[in-house]
Amino acid sequence: MQELVDRRKNVLLVEDDPHIADIVSLHLRDEGFSVTQARDGLAALSLLERSAWDALVLDLMLPGVDGLEVCRKARSLAGYTPIIMISARSSEVHRILGLELGADDYLPKPFSVLELVARVRALLRRVEALGKATPGDGPRFTVGALTMDMLTREVALRGQALDLTPKEFDLLCFFAKHPGKVFSRLELLNHVWGYEHDGYEHTVNTHINRLRAKIERDPARPQRIVTVWGVGYKLAPEEFPKD
Repeated sequence: MQELVDRRKNVLLVEDDPHIADIVSLHLRDEGFSVTQARDGLAALSLLERSAWDALVLDLMLPGVDGLEVCRKARSLAGYTPIIMISARSSEVHRILGLELGADDYLPKPFSVLELVARVRALLRRVEALGKATPGDGPRFTVGALTMDMLTREVALRGQALDLTPKEFDLLCFFAKHPGKVFSRLELLNHVWGYEHDGYEHTVNTHINRLRAKIERDPARPQRIVTVWGVGYKLAPEEFPKD
């Protein structure tokens, strides 16, 4: 059944290296995905405006319009497209910049094509699961002062809209569904990012810090997403205490 679902998924692959693009496309198609290639940023922008995509695999370094601008454009359009950014630029700065602009995941070159395919599948599973597994009977739910809408992917704290990146939304949503439960960084990688991989725990730290900056009165002394030393993180048992 899962394979039949995957066969309906359309992936836009934006990669200027034809060798890499062809190999990645071959493996994605072998897994049942429909793949369309774009070799530069302008072609990618045109395809994004003309069609809806289930996932976007996006190289950072592109001729003309770069991958960061394509990412910005994708996030400005109606509808949510999961984005995995790939690049030879493996520095922390470029990775965080890509995530800040709305990418869901980042994979530095050289990478394993099998890992990339696994991440695409995992990301689509996470998006589907987060959209369905909501508390209550509908896509909109409330936990304490937090209100989340799974269809529009909008979140408000005490009625004030929050500007969250896609992965910040997913992370906060996961915490909101398990208030008071402690999760390690590896568990959060597995549940929110869809994979468990030693060495990527810093990705969780980065998102936790950015999320705290947006929802805490004092991010240096968090009361909502708190650290359980030696274990991990949890949503405060009081479900977002009063400031």
